[in-house]
Amino acid sequence: MSNFSILDGSIVGIYLIGCMVAGIMARRYVSRVDQFLVAGREMNLYLGIASLAATEFGIATCMYSAELGFKYGFSGATPGVMMCLSMLFVGYTGFCIKPLRDAGVITVPEFFQTQFGSKVRWMSGLVIVLGGLLNMGVFLRVGGEFLIAVCGFNPDHLEIMMTVLLLGVAAYTILGGMVSILITDYLQFIVMSIGLIAVTILVFCNVGWNNMVSAIETRHGPGGFNPFIHDELGWQYVVFYGTLATSGVITWQTIVQRVLAAKDSKTGQAIYRGTSFFFVCRYLIPGLWGIAALAALDSELVSQLLVDPTNARLAMPTFLRDFLPVGMMGIVIAAMLAADMSSDSAYMLSWGSVIYNDILAPFHKNKWSQKRGLLWNRMIVASIGVFLLLYGLWYPLKDNIMDYLAITGSIYLSSMSVLLIAGCYWRRSNNWGAAAAICVGAIMPVSYLVADVLTQFETVNQFATRDIGLYLWGILTYIAAAAAMVIGSLLKISLGFENESEASDV
Repeated sequence: MSNFSILDGSIVGIYLIGCMVAGIMARRYVSRVDQFLVAGREMNLYLGIASLAATEFGIATCMYSAELGFKYGFSGATPGVMMCLSMLFVGYTGFCIKPLRDAGVITVPEFFQTQFGSKVRWMSGLVIVLGGLLNMGVFLRVGGEFLIAVCGFNPDHLEIMMTVLLLGVAAYTILGGMVSILITDYLQFIVMSIGLIAVTILVFCNVGWNNMVSAIETRHGPGGFNPFIHDELGWQYVVFYGTLATSGVITWQTIVQRVLAAKDSKTGQAIYRGTSFFFVCRYLIPGLWGIAALAALDSELVSQLLVDPTNARLAMPTFLRDFLPVGMMGIVIAAMLAADMSSDSAYMLSWGSVIYNDILAPFHKNKWSQKRGLLWNRMIVASIGVFLLLYGLWYPLKDNIMDYLAITGSIYLSSMSVLLIAGCYWRRSNNWGAAAAICVGAIMPVSYLVADVLTQFETVNQFATRDIGLYLWGILTYIAAAAAMVIGSLLKISLGFENESEASDV
C-alpha cells in the first residue's frame, strides 16, 4: 500500500505549476533560432553544470541505475565510474570538444561539413536522430511505470499520465527552447538534489550499510563488488561501457549541446570537470536504492525479481512505495518528475536541432528568416513529442533498460565518435571513410536489435544475442566503425581521389 497522500499530491502539484510557469515565461527571451537552440551561446559555468546534471538524470536514469544495483550490486555502478573518468579527461584536455566549440557550430554533424562534405553531414544527422529517438522512446513508459509503482496508481492510467507529462514539457520547450530548458533545469536540479539526498539518508538510517553489503554478498558474492568476476558481466562489460562513456562524452548531442551553448570552450571544459563527479552519483545513488531493495524486500520476492529481467527494474519503486513516509513521498515524486522533465525537454530540443540544422539544411540553406526558422523548430519539437508518445506506448522492454539504451545509443555514437576524432586529429580522413563508418556503425547495433526481437522464435539463430552477447557485440561495433573509417579513407587516397572536392555551400 502506497503512502502517497493529499499532502504529497499538493507538493507535486505546486512544483509542476511553478515549473511550467517559469518555463513558459521564458518565451519572451527567444526571438532568434540560435537563442532557441543554444540560448545565444551565453550560458555560464554554474548554470551549465546544473543544466547538464539535470538533463542527464531522468526517471529512466534512476530506474536503470537502481536496476543495475539490484541485479549486480556495486558492480552495477561501473558505467558511472567510466563516465566520470571520461568527463574529467575531456574536461582537462579539451579532447574534441575544444575544436568543436571553437568552430561555432550548433550540432555535431555541422562540424563535419568542412572535413567530409554536406552528404556526410546529412547522413550523420540521420543516424543521430534515428539512434536518439529510439533511445529516448522508452523514457515515458519507464517514467509511468515508476509513478504507478511508487504511488499505487491504477496501471490503466499509465498512458494518460504519460500524455499529460509530455504535453506539459512540450509546451515550454516549444515556446522557449534552450532558454526555457536552462531556467527550468536550474529549478529541477535543486528539487532533484533535495530528493536524492533525503532518500539516501533515510536508506542509510533505516536499512543500514551493513545490511546492504550483506545482501550483496549473499545474492551476488564477490562479483557484486568486482565487475570483472561477475558471472553476467566480465571484462566485456567494463570495456564496452568505458568505450560508450568516452564516445558519449564527446558526441552525445544533449551533453555536447551544453558545450556549444557555453560562452567559450574554456567554460565548456569547466562544465565537464564540474559535472564529472555527478555522473558517479547518477549511478551510485539510485544504485544504493536498488541495493536497499535487495536487502529490505521479502526474500522470495527478491528471488522472483532477480530471475525476471522485465520486472527487476520495479524492485526499487516497489521498495520506495512502502518505505517513504507521507510528505517525503511528495518530495521524491516531485524530484523524479523534475528529473524526467529536464531530460525530456533537453532531448526533444537536441534531436530537433539536428533535424533542423542538418537534415533540413539542403532545404533552408541557412536563408530562412528567423521567424520561419523558429516556426519550423517548434513544429519539429512537437512532432518528436508525438512520436515519443506513440513509440512509448507500444514498444515492449524485455531486458534491462541500460542495455537497451546502450545499444540504441551506439547506432550513432560508434560512428560519430570516430568521425569527430578523425575530423579533429587525422588529416587524411575523408568522406569515403566517414560514410563507411556511419553505415557500419549503424548496421551492427540495428542488426543486434533485430536479432534480439527475433529470438522469441525458436527457429531463429541466436548467434549474436546468445553466443556473442551485447557487450562484446558493442565492442566490435566501435572497432568496426573505426576500421571502416581507416580503410575507406585510405582506399580513396590509394585510388587517387584525394583531391575530390568534399565541401558544399549548404
